[in-house]
Amino acid sequence: MRPAVVVTLFALVWLAVSGSFTIPNLLLGLVAGALSLALIRGHIQPDGRRVRPLKLLSLIVLFIKELALSAWKVAVLVASPKMPLKPGIFAFPLTVDRDFEITLLANLITLTPGTLSVDVSPDRKVLYVHALDCSDPVGARRDIAGGFEKKILEAFR
Repeated sequence: MRPAVVVTLFALVWLAVSGSFTIPNLLLGLVAGALSLALIRGHIQPDGRRVRPLKLLSLIVLFIKELALSAWKVAVLVASPKMPLKPGIFAFPLTVDRDFEITLLANLITLTPGTLSVDVSPDRKVLYVHALDCSDPVGARRDIAGGFEKKILEAFR
């Protein structure tokens, strides 16, 4: 995607989020979008790989779906009189290897209710994740690998 298009999209998102559709606010959105793009551009495409916009949109849709499902599951767990929780930390072997991809995966996991990225191993091959319900760590690993990690690889490679 061309930088001007990305900056314009950032500015439009800014207008929608702020709820103020004025010229000064549009200019502020354009400046903030340009600065944001300048800050992250080298991290997203340091080796000439392309960003695939439709795959990125698919990642965003998956995140919104997972956010809603996880919020519902956590609400049900918390509202349950017995609260059958089995919290724990499990190791997730990483397929993503670039700093940007690891950070994005860790943030998506943390932003999803009921899970929290705790640490990355020094060799950047394992991500440690705390789960509110860690009764099935194999299933949790499978869900992350087949969900967020797969979509990140599709969108940024």
